[in-house]
Amino acid sequence: MNVVVVESPAKAKTINKYLGSGYKVLASFGHVRDLPAKDGSVLPDDDFAMKWEVDSASAKRLNEIAKAVKESDSLILATDPDREGEAISWHVLDVLRQKKVLKDKPVKRVVFNAITKKAVLDAMAQPRDIDVDLVDAYLARRALDYLVGFTLSPVLWRKLPGARSAGRVQSVALRLVCEREAEIERFIREEYWSLAADLKTPRADLFTARLVSLDGKKLGKLDIKNADEAQKIRVFLESAAFQVQSVEAKPTKRNPAPPFTTSTLQQAASSRLGFSASRTMQVAQRLYEGIELDGETAGLITYMRTDGVQIAPEAIEAARGAIGTMFGGDYVPEKPRFYSTKAKNAQEAHEAIRPTDFSRTPDEVRRYLDADQARLYELVWKRAIASQMQPADIERTTVEIEATGKGGIAGLRATGSVIRFDGFLAAYTDNRDEDADDEEATRLPDIHADELLEREKIVATQHSTEPPPRYSEASLIKRLEELEIGRPSTYASTLATLRDRDYVTIDKRRLIPESKGRIVTAFLENFFNRYVEYDFTADLEDKLDLISDGKLDWKDVLRDFWKNFSANVSDTRDLRVAEVLEVLNDVLAPIAFPPREDGSDPRSCPLCHEGKLSLKLGRYGAFVGCSNYPDCTYTRQLGGDAAEQAASAQGDEPAVLGKDPHNGEDITLRTGRFGPYVQRGEGKEAKRASLPKSWQGTDITLAKALELLALPREVGMHPETGKPITASIGRYGPYVAHDGQYANLENIEDVFEVGLNRAVTLLAEKQQKGGRRTSSATLANLGTHPDGGDITVHDGRYGPYVKWGKINATLPKGKDAKTVTLEEALALIAAKAEKGGKTGKKAAQKKAPAKKAAPKKAATKKKAE
Repeated sequence: MNVVVVESPAKAKTINKYLGSGYKVLASFGHVRDLPAKDGSVLPDDDFAMKWEVDSASAKRLNEIAKAVKESDSLILATDPDREGEAISWHVLDVLRQKKVLKDKPVKRVVFNAITKKAVLDAMAQPRDIDVDLVDAYLARRALDYLVGFTLSPVLWRKLPGARSAGRVQSVALRLVCEREAEIERFIREEYWSLAADLKTPRADLFTARLVSLDGKKLGKLDIKNADEAQKIRVFLESAAFQVQSVEAKPTKRNPAPPFTTSTLQQAASSRLGFSASRTMQVAQRLYEGIELDGETAGLITYMRTDGVQIAPEAIEAARGAIGTMFGGDYVPEKPRFYSTKAKNAQEAHEAIRPTDFSRTPDEVRRYLDADQARLYELVWKRAIASQMQPADIERTTVEIEATGKGGIAGLRATGSVIRFDGFLAAYTDNRDEDADDEEATRLPDIHADELLEREKIVATQHSTEPPPRYSEASLIKRLEELEIGRPSTYASTLATLRDRDYVTIDKRRLIPESKGRIVTAFLENFFNRYVEYDFTADLEDKLDLISDGKLDWKDVLRDFWKNFSANVSDTRDLRVAEVLEVLNDVLAPIAFPPREDGSDPRSCPLCHEGKLSLKLGRYGAFVGCSNYPDCTYTRQLGGDAAEQAASAQGDEPAVLGKDPHNGEDITLRTGRFGPYVQRGEGKEAKRASLPKSWQGTDITLAKALELLALPREVGMHPETGKPITASIGRYGPYVAHDGQYANLENIEDVFEVGLNRAVTLLAEKQQKGGRRTSSATLANLGTHPDGGDITVHDGRYGPYVKWGKINATLPKGKDAKTVTLEEALALIAAKAEKGGKTGKKAAQKKAPAKKAAPKKAATKKKAE
């Protein structure tokens, strides 16, 4: 009997079917060891020795693997085909050697890029040893991340209370988001105008041409600056004669994009499907590990953590065959297409993400998949099949027109394009085509050189320049990839960390830095600038890749890094918090002390008029306060909008909105540490309600304040139960509730307007989808626990949680219940069991009161970032 070790139970189940009775396939459930989240896990003074810790859940699985190996003939390590997979195999092997169960049994490493019977059996026939260079690159990366996180984070805690952590890649990604926000704040809009003419050919065909030159001078985008200039040109064009100078039709070819890598898949899934990076990877993981298809389990896509764009020769031939069958011979290129990765740090051994079988079309497999899986598979299939198709033949036509009139001459241009042969566009239209200029996507009528044109109308349009857009998850990933920072497998977790740390928020899929994130970035830029520089971080990535290629010693890289980094940290230890704040006062002045309309000093205290405003640090982060504290108690949030700051300028003097019509108490608008709120009455019994984020302080009227203070609002009685339905605003936004069941509302205004019929419908729809109830309906079944029994996800009264048997483990703050994986759930359950939750160990103790269990130290630690 041969023991095979893979990461996940789903993968183990599928591979067991392929290999038969001579093999026993066991899952490690991801990493089995990690560095403890405490000082001393990496020892620079001891040649960077690393101390590994096995948590209780992993210990149990390792014991099962060790027992199986002891009774086996050989060990086959079949973890994923990347650095992390190589590292997991190395960890498992190291633990088994320490347990002395291997003896002289052969140990082999196999890798497969797809979970299909052929791919697995071919891999088994070509075993190799563990790649030491890949393991060294993993060790260097893990040590660097630990040293940065556990050296910088304590500095942040001491100098910036409320700051959570810093990280090698995380802090650079946060810097990008903060720099973009600063660009937007500095941006000054400029007005400009454009002119276009609707013209008619002698054959009465209409088309539009835009103004491109005036009196022989080419016009730039911003050259027509105001309405007066635009009006003068418009008057001139309305009296001008129009004649075609030239008509040029140019044939062009548009080639398909290469198949997906991890980052391009995340970008496409974000823009087309609205998936977050973590959601994309979760769905892709399921497609990779295997789907049941008429009694046969098979992986539908190849390994989804890759930066390679090449496809295996046999897969190219299969794609060409599928193209000929489905689209026709005209769509098959004469020669296969081969792609190469431009990024210098790409691992060329990895294939791009593609279907494992091109004959499995999206329509054929849709019935076996849930909605998200079907949509993502279709995206992968179409992109991969298109990458091997003929280019699109496009004829682009440019018409140059001259307008002559009294005392002037103008040039206009009309452009259009016609697809003569759609080629790969028949399968997949990439973002370049979707974002094409509307004029270029328009077909022009028959136009001849030298013919006169009739003017229909002249249109002058006002525009204004726009600031650069905030990053979305997709565009930030693209930028990190361009800068060669991070790895494909790290992007999703990096973005999740920024959200979990409250460094950024996401609004309409755009990343907005919180004040806490901007404070951390400003601190790192001014005191640890080298370590958040883009070139430095990218250069470190290059060194890690050279380690994986066997061209650099990993400990040499660590020594070089640690020498300068530790000296930099030592230099900041003696800094006083006041010195840090003075630097940050200057750097963050635009958001901390915005200009005032009356032109007065932005840093003068609006309450006592004597003190000077400065950044202050509290247990919840930074805020703005008066230097005359405690005599002056003026404070306000950092980075609030203008309305909020106007309200807060009254300090302890609340703005009276009016009186409650029922009891005559004052209704006031106030600003606290956590933002603006309304209050009825005074003292401890006063009722308060925070303003929703979408509401501005200057827009709050007495009527609005009374509506807020009256929440929750009773909508009516449910027609089936006779119990009330209420509407209110909670931690996760506006909602309606009935008998312990909740359903989200689209916007804040719905809380005050939703009617009974709509509320009943929303609650019914939510219930069908597994909405929140007092009975905590199951949202998802993640799989089977190693000790037996299903692990499920629920949405409870206090938020989502995972459940196994009698153990309930709450998900971390900000974690989407839809994206939790089996491995994450197992870790949460193990941690809850170790802590002796009332449904876990304590329940067991109650059943057997005669036996007093010895206190057991928690083995799980919060992972260092």
